Amino acid sequence: MSPAPIAVYRRTITASVSRIWENVLDWEHLPWLHRSTFRSVTLLTAHADGWRAAATLQTPGAREFVIDVALERDALRYHSRTVAGAGTGTDIVTQLEPAGPHATRIIVEFFVPGVAAAHADAVGAGYAQLYARLWDEDEGMMVRRQRVLDARPARVVGAPVPLGDDATLRARLPLLVDVHGIRVRVADAGGRLVAFAATCPHLGGPLDDTPIENGCVTCPWHGYRFDVATGDSADGRGLCIEPAFHVARDARGAWVVVAR
Repeated sequence: MSPAPIAVYRRTITASVSRIWENVLDWEHLPWLHRSTFRSVTLLTAHADGWRAAATLQTPGAREFVIDVALERDALRYHSRTVAGAGTGTDIVTQLEPAGPHATRIIVEFFVPGVAAAHADAVGAGYAQLYARLWDEDEGMMVRRQRVLDARPARVVGAPVPLGDDATLRARLPLLVDVHGIRVRVADAGGRLVAFAATCPHLGGPLDDTPIENGCVTCPWHGYRFDVATGDSADGRGLCIEPAFHVARDARGAWVVVAR
């Protein structure tokens, strides 16, 4: 007879099964999007239906553990098993059920060995609370990711977009403007006006209000860094913000955003 889970968590996520599979396989976002939960995550192995990584939580005194994530696509189910370190033997099983084009019901069961009966309710409640926060964060990322995929803007063409004179523009910085269908951020980077697409080219993460540090922005989802003056990769991973933009003056001396 199989053991009973110490807790069960249910909710409906406003994302398709495809977006959820993409999210589950995306180990790289854990220490970025879920930085309040994970202190570090180091990938050990990865394949088409899962991955294994060494991780440490932000909890004071937390010890490293190894998590193995395995998809059972046909069954619309996946396991998150702790296979070494703290919590070895824990198996968190998530069942998916499509509920619409962009909606999926999930049922998460927490199987945790070695928990005394007197503490089972408290431990189960802790797991459920943790997963509510993780799914809140993941749902926001998946919803934005779907919007980015649905929009699929073509490469920018068209006339420069006016920003106003110097005094008017600088009073509004930083600001977001629509440049022929693409969301563009205009900001001051060390005294220089720059403009760049406010969407990370990796998986569509938001660059709307991330701090500009040493001339670069860092995606809050996966940590990809970009030079805001050129759009080029600043972390060696090769991705660039495309299409690139720059701020220039028009014939009357007013500021405009121009696509390169």
